[in-house]
Amino acid sequence: MVQTPLLALPLVSWLAGPQIQLGNTTLYGRSLSDSGLEFYGGIPYAEPPLGDLRLRPPVPKALDVPSFDASDFGLMCYQRDLPAEVMSEDCLTINVLRPAGISSDASVPVMAWVHGGGFDQGSASEYNGTAIVAQSVARGTPVIYVNFNYRLGPLGFPQGREAAEKRALNVGLRDMVLALNWIQDNIGVFGGDKAKVTIFGESAGAIALGTLMLGDTLDGLARAAIFQSGSAASTISVDTLDREADWHHFVTAIPACSMTAWTRDTFSCIRAADTSSLLPAVVAPLALSKQIFPWDNTIDGPGGFLPDLPSRLWERGLFAKIPFISGNNLDEGTLLTHPWVNSTEMLRETLIANYTPALMGERALNESVERLLDLYPNVPALGSPFRTGNETFGLSSHFKRGCAILGDTIFHAQRRKFSAVANRFGVKNWGYLFSDPPTTGPAFQGVAHLAELPYIFGTIDTPSYAKELSNLMIDYWVSFATSLDPNDGKGLRRPVWPELTRRNQVLIEFIGNNTGVIPDNYRAEQIDFIMGNLPVFQAR
Repeated sequence: MVQTPLLALPLVSWLAGPQIQLGNTTLYGRSLSDSGLEFYGGIPYAEPPLGDLRLRPPVPKALDVPSFDASDFGLMCYQRDLPAEVMSEDCLTINVLRPAGISSDASVPVMAWVHGGGFDQGSASEYNGTAIVAQSVARGTPVIYVNFNYRLGPLGFPQGREAAEKRALNVGLRDMVLALNWIQDNIGVFGGDKAKVTIFGESAGAIALGTLMLGDTLDGLARAAIFQSGSAASTISVDTLDREADWHHFVTAIPACSMTAWTRDTFSCIRAADTSSLLPAVVAPLALSKQIFPWDNTIDGPGGFLPDLPSRLWERGLFAKIPFISGNNLDEGTLLTHPWVNSTEMLRETLIANYTPALMGERALNESVERLLDLYPNVPALGSPFRTGNETFGLSSHFKRGCAILGDTIFHAQRRKFSAVANRFGVKNWGYLFSDPPTTGPAFQGVAHLAELPYIFGTIDTPSYAKELSNLMIDYWVSFATSLDPNDGKGLRRPVWPELTRRNQVLIEFIGNNTGVIPDNYRAEQIDFIMGNLPVFQAR
């Protein structure tokens, strides 16, 4: 889900900016004099994924020019709802924001951000880390902030049998891995410590990082992680054929390739297609798809990122044993539930259509859905947005019911389950619930998915308590990235955030001036049921 850009960098001559030597190339960046930072952006980390490189793993790129304009972000990857001039297929670029003037031997910890957007929207340029880095410097624990673009939609997450047979599933995840390797190879030039990288992301970014955390992919690439509103199990396609039709619709929308759409050899035509013909096709399947996010990461079998359901891999301990923070917003489900939901039958059909009978059988799925509907009765005071009593905002009471169900099955239960598994394997972790009431936006959305982003990126200024909470949250994030503990005793005075352990099942709740520790037991019966049946509640 695309966000409003967080910072528009002023235009200046790029040759007048700060310089840094990267291999044989001089990068000319941009000085952010008001904040004492330097920005180097739009740096290619992979060859342009055009022509024969389409739908293939990214190929590393080394700059081979004497000088390079790194004064601004690169173009966004192809996606919907944006003007063509701000996008390009040649979009695999990385950005570095650092305290000005630090030496190459400064060994500063690194915070590497992966943007969200449902795997078909978003870009690095929407998430400028100026407030994070500036506050890290002010508190005496400087960090370097890095973010990057990755391929989106059908070009980054192709679906169907052909993609599976040609090992082309999840190439967008491979972009992320290459970008993290770029950090390992190059961040020392900027004064960063490659051994002190904390990865963090939100929504699809958190889901992607949770997926990369499975197996041994992150070995040597990150020492800690922060998951905002998402885990590896939040959304998954259990069958490569599940979105076969979406792939065919995409190919049909490419004029030169429409005749190949229902064959088993669409890739060669797509690689030969003109880049200008691909952008309209990228958005075409969304109007026809039965799914909100048809271009998700996908089960890709042995040797892939997802050889099995994440919940099963968790249980076997097949994940990186690095400390992490994970949390959700109070009302995660409100942005994912149609406001016109108005009956139990409509909810039942939605749940059965979107969960996975292939894993447990039709009967088991139907029984689980009926139990879920029993656990979430049609009582407005129990629905989401939570803490709003019997208010229904002019909508059916079933809307609040559906929001509670989707928020828990996709986000809250997954977060609680992964924390419990991590505890069993001795992995340190901290949990949070973000519930600061919004001052803008539709009331029926409550503290919705995405609501914490302006706080983490320091772009919220009013009311005053919200700005104070933003500073508090940045301090926790920076403290964790620099010391592997959100409680380093530096910066703002703030409540101690207890580690979430078997014996101490607690979260920190971020809410206005009342931030503090709460038990991690909300909706215990409902979430326990979901946690005990995760293979059923794996969203397609």
